Amino acid sequence: MTARTRPRTDAGPAGARGRVAADRDAPSAGAVGYAQLWTADPGAWQAAGAAWAGLTALVERRAGELSTDARALRVAWSGRAGTAADGRLAGLRGELTSIAPALIEADQVLAEFAGRLTAAKGRLAAAVALAEGAGLLIDRHGRVDTDPARSRPSAERDGPAAARVATALRAALELAGAADRAATARLGELVMAALDGWQAPPPPGRPAPGAAPVDVRAWWAGLTPAQRRWLVGHEPTLVGRLDGLPVAARDQANRLLLGARREELLAERRRLLSRVPPGPVGALRLRRVEARLAGLEALAERLGEPRAPRAYLLGLDPTGEGRVVVSLGDPDQADRVVTYVPGMTAGLDDAPGELARVARVQGRCATLDPGEQTAGVLWLDYDAPDFLHEAATAGQARDAGPALHRFQEGLRASHEGPPARQTVLGHSYGSLVVGMAARDHGLAADALVFVGSPGVGVAQAAELGVPAGQVWASSAPDDVIRLTRPPADLARQVLLGTSPLAAALNLAGPGEHELWFGRDPAGAGFGGRTFPSGRHGHVGYWDPANPALDGMARIVLGH
Repeated sequence: MTARTRPRTDAGPAGARGRVAADRDAPSAGAVGYAQLWTADPGAWQAAGAAWAGLTALVERRAGELSTDARALRVAWSGRAGTAADGRLAGLRGELTSIAPALIEADQVLAEFAGRLTAAKGRLAAAVALAEGAGLLIDRHGRVDTDPARSRPSAERDGPAAARVATALRAALELAGAADRAATARLGELVMAALDGWQAPPPPGRPAPGAAPVDVRAWWAGLTPAQRRWLVGHEPTLVGRLDGLPVAARDQANRLLLGARREELLAERRRLLSRVPPGPVGALRLRRVEARLAGLEALAERLGEPRAPRAYLLGLDPTGEGRVVVSLGDPDQADRVVTYVPGMTAGLDDAPGELARVARVQGRCATLDPGEQTAGVLWLDYDAPDFLHEAATAGQARDAGPALHRFQEGLRASHEGPPARQTVLGHSYGSLVVGMAARDHGLAADALVFVGSPGVGVAQAAELGVPAGQVWASSAPDDVIRLTRPPADLARQVLLGTSPLAAALNLAGPGEHELWFGRDPAGAGFGGRTFPSGRHGHVGYWDPANPALDGMARIVLGH
């Protein structure tokens, strides 16, 4: 790499309006220069956003102190003056509480900027590599320059290769410039909202539970920004669960509810601890509550981490085994989105581990194509089986179908710009959830991926309703799921093992590719496409050494 290709610049940190860097060589106002982009640090923007979001804890603490003061005041002070003072404290508390969504939004804006900046830098690095391979130089202004002293003929340097490098450079700088303008505009809107009126009550009427995401999106589009902020702050439970709303709004609402959800688990824990002795059933319940609480704490820690990709909380329910929907990266801004549906025993207690699987696929996507933005979603919004007798039936997968259908439709409805490539990935029992949702309700997906599947509820890939050639599956050679057989086949195997007459009559089962819930999606007769897996067992598809991880990432990218 030559000194002229990797520019040296004295560009400093960005100015107040969100520029990538202050550089007198920037081509024009609102544009981003080559030297600016090369030296830009997305991590610094990510950390700045997390610092803004971190202030929500201080706001909550101060609001809580005002509530405590108000309660003490009511005991010691009555009459008109006391009532007026109580009202004033309530107003101050409301003003403090209204600040929290703005702090979270500032974090979102800066994190999205950092993500798009990272993608732009990936494209820039690819353009520089292309220039090096062609024997070309790039000066600090981003101009493709030829060097007559080089050995390659000047016609080759000045021809198609130079044009390709220039196009790649322009694409990288345009992406960075667009990200910079978008972040500047959104931060400007926040400033103006603080001056002109942050919140305003919306008109009556709310979408009904289970409303179509396109209708939800249309309702939201008809509100003013102040009305939307009022809903986030005053009705976070509604906003947090509505598929079709922008991911940013759902994340703000669910983060506001995070403390209350934690308190619900703590209260349940206190109730169980108050029973002495708790008994075997009580002890089991206590262990489960503590496991969910630990899972929630780990999830909250990830939500607060100042590292890329930013985590977006799209749903959280601590009751039962716990449900959660989290995205790494913003699906509304991403070029590629993968939704991962885990299988048996998945719950809030092991949500951090399941999210780590999403992160591995997303990380491999970034390695394979650093110029693309990929968002990875953990979708655990169903009651996953806890025991084998539950996993032996399709009831819980069938019940999950409508929710998964609405969620995928919601991703389509809320996405900004050209549609993203959407992939739905199911593991183990989660593959049955995906298959039955696609069969019975349809899924807004460009590709389906099944790993470690016990069957997906259909006999042929064509029944799943996705584009031809976009149903994929992988089954590790040592995956125990390959040993499962449908109930009728088990009876046949018992008969074959005990009756010479049955063996003589060749009472064979439905075939080697028939699993508990239908034909093996990784089998030749299913009609889908397969990708390899190493010998990593039933849960090793995300192992960094397993070729299955590369396979999943390439499918998500559409390679």
